[in-house]
Amino acid sequence: MPASDTTLAALAPLAIAALAWVLLHGLVAGRLRPLLVARLGLPAYRGLFSIMSAVFLGLLIWTYSKAPYVEVWPATSALAMVPLMVMPVACLLLVGSLRPSNPTSAGPDMLAQAKDKELPVRGFTKITRHPMLWAFSLWAGSHMIANGDLAHWLLAGAILLTALNGMLSIDSKRAAQFGERWQRFTEKTSIIPLVAVAQGRVRLQWKDIGILNIIAAAVIYGAFLWGHAILFGVPAFHP
Repeated sequence: MPASDTTLAALAPLAIAALAWVLLHGLVAGRLRPLLVARLGLPAYRGLFSIMSAVFLGLLIWTYSKAPYVEVWPATSALAMVPLMVMPVACLLLVGSLRPSNPTSAGPDMLAQAKDKELPVRGFTKITRHPMLWAFSLWAGSHMIANGDLAHWLLAGAILLTALNGMLSIDSKRAAQFGERWQRFTEKTSIIPLVAVAQGRVRLQWKDIGILNIIAAAVIYGAFLWGHAILFGVPAFHP
């Protein structure tokens, strides 16, 4: 049955929150960033952006919790398997992204590399230059498939859009920051996972992934499976 105008209107707060989240990352972390950094200084800008991100994310989650259910396609046990299979990979990429040697990460470790001769290509950067953003993208995309309703699409779609755009935005910022060193770094890496490995531009070794990362990812995945119903109101798998 088509959704009523009243039901669709009840989705408006979530739609506004999703748009605000996208604009925050597209403008404040994008085109407006140089102006804001010049005005505020980098530490103050980062602090302000972190606070705004936390507030906007909280608003996004809160409006999602209040949004009505408007089905586009029914949830099935087959579709529910998609995030169950994808999320272990997302968890591993998330754990691997926390390695401080990744030039696409923000913070003192990355900034210190400005003085180095070459940007390091090791660990999960051999898989993709953006392991954390791919973790978010896999979460969002898999949950959009498993949950065919408009509220899920607005929530996960906003995160997916900002994650994918973030990869291009970070590449552009690092190119301006590191110049030729970034060009040499991109020649050995890829945005899309494992493309550089498949093309023979870099060799992925077992030590780049590491057993400790796998164990940590398994613990995180297990915790989410156990706590999914508590945190989100539905079990991770519901036949």
